[in-house]
Amino acid sequence: MSFQQGLSGLNTTSKSLEVIGNNIANANTYGAKGSRAEFADVYAATLNGTGTNNIGIGVRLASVSQQFTQGGITATENPMDLAINGGGFFQLTDTAGSTVYSRNGQFKVDRNGYIVNNESMRLMGYLADNNGVIQPGAAVPLTLPTAGIEPNVTSQVALELNLDKGDPITPTASPLIDFNDKDTYAEATEVSVYDTAGQPVTLTYYFQKTADDTWNVYARANGTTCAGTDALPEPVTTLTFSADGKTFTSSNATFDVPATTDADGASTLAIPGIALDFSGSTQYGASFGVTNLSQDGYSAGSLSGITFDSSGIVMARYTNGQTKPAGQLQLANFRNPQGLQPLGGNGWRTTYASGDPIVGTPSTGAFGALQAGALEESNVDLTGELVSMITAQRNYQANAQTIKTMDQVMQTLVNLR
Repeated sequence: MSFQQGLSGLNTTSKSLEVIGNNIANANTYGAKGSRAEFADVYAATLNGTGTNNIGIGVRLASVSQQFTQGGITATENPMDLAINGGGFFQLTDTAGSTVYSRNGQFKVDRNGYIVNNESMRLMGYLADNNGVIQPGAAVPLTLPTAGIEPNVTSQVALELNLDKGDPITPTASPLIDFNDKDTYAEATEVSVYDTAGQPVTLTYYFQKTADDTWNVYARANGTTCAGTDALPEPVTTLTFSADGKTFTSSNATFDVPATTDADGASTLAIPGIALDFSGSTQYGASFGVTNLSQDGYSAGSLSGITFDSSGIVMARYTNGQTKPAGQLQLANFRNPQGLQPLGGNGWRTTYASGDPIVGTPSTGAFGALQAGALEESNVDLTGELVSMITAQRNYQANAQTIKTMDQVMQTLVNLR
């Protein structure tokens, strides 16, 4: 009987060494999960057996259990590298349309614009519409947009500034302002706005103090007066401040920018109805200063790159400085991840034991956050595996010794006369 016990010990210890060897081999494989050999004893029992002194007949390999603990996160310089910090798996689809799950976030963009891994499997998620709105529903392979972004005409200009309360009142003259004479206005600033074709128009604002706490604001586009005529310009708005300079009222909310010719001789289109917003502006006894100047228009742009945020949204970056969501990747999780079937290539497939996938987006519910420019290392503890290998080696030697001892006992019995 001891032969069977020793033989079973040799077999299971050999399997244990195979598991340890596989773990060590994948210690540097991103997204790999270590496994553990789990054993069970073996007893022989009869139908009516009631004895409590049975001796076991060996050991068997009960299971090779995958350990889905979190691996360390290491930073890389590739923005396409993704790591999941927490629960969840990337969803990938192969050429046959089957879904594969992985923790390895080494992704690339193929010739067709799909985000793929090293096995050419496509990353799954939600696409965005032309306005950058994510469209939830059934997950589809994520693709990068090929078209550029259309220009956007300026509809609002926001200025936050301080006008010097101590500036002198401009003497009344005709015309009220001469843009070439600094004595007819106090301060000026400029901003680029965009017409419907995405062409930039240099818009210059002139601030003229006409009375205590009262300022006229004039505007010129590429040197062309926006209100009135070049000979008799008119203000586009008037700002009236309170005595302490903290609050103000504005006389006009919008103005039109005429068609112009820029410094290179190119014709720009008219921009109607630009809204002015002077929120936060003040009139203190301090020098003139612009603290915020913005507008909502931009020129046309082409795709220059993509980034991922912690919620899995794919942000497309364009050459005009704009960004727009192009999609959002979808993660999957399982009630029993250890029931997943390993496929190789850092992938798993669902089984009856794993249960159906539970899908969601990163940083929601039980799903981990996504970290771009980083990868999840293998969760294999190399030091622990080396110690386990030494222990398994001793066990193998001990089981071999039981067979050797039993052989000596049998030899003694055969030699009896």
